[in-house]
Amino acid sequence: MRRLLPVLIGLLSVLAFLPALGGQFLAWDDDVNLVTNPWYRGLGWPEIRWAFSNVRMGHYIPLTWLSFSANYAAGGLSPWGYHLVNLLLHGANAITFYLVARRLLAAARDGGSQARRGETAVTWGAAIAALVFALHPLRVESVAWITERRDVLSGFFFLTAVLAYLRGVEPGDHPARRWLAGSMLLFAAGLLSKASIMALPAVLVLLDIYPLNRGAFAWRRLVIEKAGYWTIGAAGAVGALAALKVSGLRITSYGVYGPGARIAMVAYSLWFYPAAWVWPVRLSPLYELPATVHPLAWRFAGPALGLLAVTILLCLLRARWPAGLAAWAYSALMILPVSGVVHSGFQLAHDRYSYLSGLGFALLGGGAISWLLRAGRARRVSRPVLVAACGVATVLIASLGVGTWQQSRAWRDSETLWRWGLEADPRCAVCANNLAVVLLNRPSRTPAEAAEAEILARRAVAVNPTYDSAFTTLGTILAARQDDRGAEAAFIEAMRLAPERLGAAANLGAIYARNRRYTEAIPLLRAAWAKQSDTPWLRTNLGVVLRDQGIVLAKSGRLAEAVALFEEAVTVTPDDADLHRNLGLALWQQGRLDAAGPHLERAAALKPGDEDTRGLLALFRAQSSAPSPGRSVER
Repeated sequence: MRRLLPVLIGLLSVLAFLPALGGQFLAWDDDVNLVTNPWYRGLGWPEIRWAFSNVRMGHYIPLTWLSFSANYAAGGLSPWGYHLVNLLLHGANAITFYLVARRLLAAARDGGSQARRGETAVTWGAAIAALVFALHPLRVESVAWITERRDVLSGFFFLTAVLAYLRGVEPGDHPARRWLAGSMLLFAAGLLSKASIMALPAVLVLLDIYPLNRGAFAWRRLVIEKAGYWTIGAAGAVGALAALKVSGLRITSYGVYGPGARIAMVAYSLWFYPAAWVWPVRLSPLYELPATVHPLAWRFAGPALGLLAVTILLCLLRARWPAGLAAWAYSALMILPVSGVVHSGFQLAHDRYSYLSGLGFALLGGGAISWLLRAGRARRVSRPVLVAACGVATVLIASLGVGTWQQSRAWRDSETLWRWGLEADPRCAVCANNLAVVLLNRPSRTPAEAAEAEILARRAVAVNPTYDSAFTTLGTILAARQDDRGAEAAFIEAMRLAPERLGAAANLGAIYARNRRYTEAIPLLRAAWAKQSDTPWLRTNLGVVLRDQGIVLAKSGRLAEAVALFEEAVTVTPDDADLHRNLGLALWQQGRLDAAGPHLERAAALKPGDEDTRGLLALFRAQSSAPSPGRSVER
């Protein structure tokens, strides 16, 4: 049974998430990271180089990108394969945590020794801990969302690094260096999958205190033995901050959320995840950061008081129940890097941040079962009580699995996801905005869906007037129904709120272009193009505006300026036949025949069926000594 138990744990951990296999790519980072991103597709040197050189969406995760590359090489853009890999990684994590839990439960019982990890009570306790971790609904976001491959992959390296460390320190005063070296390599690999595991060195110190009892604060243990871990963890932390800065993502300013608000945000996070672990109801894809954080409001004061009370209680009980304080401290260590000290994004909390932070609480559950089994064997607990406790544990685990199965279905597509988010929190501005975007981008959008999208966008604006993306969405909706004045006002407000974001500027440029306000459109589109040169519609808009403004200038006799715009446009849209034709004509009128000819030839090649272009080329060839009389630049 001990041999089959890890297999059973892995199998159950995968089965609970089977609905996720039918999920699609979501309009929630999946689209940007995978659907419209050509750079990761394949396992050649260009894709490997890109994986190690980009900070897309503020993350440096080369190993995660390489796993996506392998997915694409094996099955293209079929979402089923990406979901399958997430599920298999999660199953592997459950098995690895079972192996870790055996060692830690044995050490907690025997004063730090891991020797009795094969005992039946320890084995079943570890199995319960692994299943509680793996089947908990808080895991759904990390497993069912393709983009969060980085959670399950970094989690695998984190757990294997801890397992290698436990194996390395098992001999006693003289750790096995090869195991510690392997643990450090696994830690580095985890940081290259996602930097949120940077707290591992502090976690190892905590394990040295309890349950390993290794004298954690001795110089040799704390500094010399763990110097490599501290160095790797610090590099990961610095790299995470650098990735945010280089990517251009906005780090939440202390001017907006000051020290008092940050303390409240940290306290909220440290309380939220243990509370959600105990009572996983009304889980949401986004727990939105409010526009203003009032530390004395009950929403924040309540968690702060709860955090303080539980911490004091566990400190008082530390001599009788050190495991409780250790699990509580471990949760805080893992949450601290994402708790608000350094903050970026719309979230106050995310379910995915709990992927590793709840391991200590799962161990408490496994430890309770282990204690009951030993007490039952020693006749300190009656058989009916033991059977009842095991029955309760079985029902609890089954309930967690059912909850996970049901919640996995909410992640099957973007509309289902955001309708669920709004049901969980009707005042979630990001949820309303994202649902509006989903409806707006639907190919066969009905008038009713367009109207609902506008209602949702206005709702997002009303709930959070500082949310720039909601104004961008509202402007896009108004532009689609030809309300250019309303769209312009919405885009201008979005640019005021977030001048570094380019979506509103690009859309406003398109509005100006549609109204032939080319001189206002060009700077906006240029700025957007400079940072988003892989966006097809932006390429087209900028090329067309440069061409059309060039035509206006050429017709007014400002040929030099027109040629400059045409030549810039050629670098943006090199396959625009009309552009090459107009550039050729402008150069011809300037008398630059050697430069004009290739563009006219190119225009004819791009539009071989255009009689006017072919006739113009024939005229140029026949009268190449001077421009054709009376002919001017035209569309």
